[in-house]
Amino acid sequence: MAPTHRILHLSDTHVSRTGPDEDGVDAVASLEQILDDVRHVPDLDVVLVTGDIADDGSYEGCVAVRDLVGAFAEERGIPHVYTTGNHDDREAFGRALGSGHLGPDGRDVGRLAGGTSGKRAAVSEVRGLRVVTLDSLVPGSVHGELDGGQLAWLRGRLATPAPSGTVVALHHPPLHVDWSPFMRDHGLHDRDQLAAAVAGADVHAVLCGHFHLQLSGMANGVPVWSTPGVVTRNDRTCPPELIRGVLGASATVVDLGGPFSPTFHTLHARDPRAGEQVYLVDPTSWDDVESE
Repeated sequence: MAPTHRILHLSDTHVSRTGPDEDGVDAVASLEQILDDVRHVPDLDVVLVTGDIADDGSYEGCVAVRDLVGAFAEERGIPHVYTTGNHDDREAFGRALGSGHLGPDGRDVGRLAGGTSGKRAAVSEVRGLRVVTLDSLVPGSVHGELDGGQLAWLRGRLATPAPSGTVVALHHPPLHVDWSPFMRDHGLHDRDQLAAAVAGADVHAVLCGHFHLQLSGMANGVPVWSTPGVVTRNDRTCPPELIRGVLGASATVVDLGGPFSPTFHTLHARDPRAGEQVYLVDPTSWDDVESE
């Protein structure tokens, strides 16, 4: 039995108003590289980008990502969907991306959640698959939170099953590796409430970014997947209290509805500099302790 839906899952593009991210990485080139290198993946149904669209929160950064991902999606006749991340700005995100759910031609096809205090939670459908995006952005903070309004709205949507089930997407993962203080402290803080909201519903998976690494787990029986970053990847071979960012854009191909559903297949860009260290930082102070 072939999969019913195939998602190209990207995250953490970190494009700025001028292009490079705050560490000097050419974020536009990283995004162009991974989009070129995944061009042979067949039968995609949607491109999903789970936050940190713009490194500086700028409208221009959001537009640059929208245009590059949008051209990839338009060529394939598929929608492209975005969530906010901790680097993003809601006003700029909304001006550039609307609800975050764009059709193949760039039209806004999403329905924003009501009663969520301006947060960019939204929903759309792709051939019977319900795609729900949540807004875990806490302005000025690295960690993420979902308020009661979003969770109540999510439970309301999930009360009625979708023809081909649901995926829930947000920036901050509701899971972590316990021996990483950064992941433990700076993921989704109200993870238990999200897990309770999706339990027993038709949710195939919760798809996230933020940590810049591939990580899987379960939330009340629902698979959770965090995809590596586009601009950099997080290399956890460093001491646990530190964060090492390395070059090498990545993406995940998520298959739903097949015999092993869901499956998460990570692809890495063919970058000769992949693995080269960009920074090694202590997240408690955010000061560089080593740089190459």
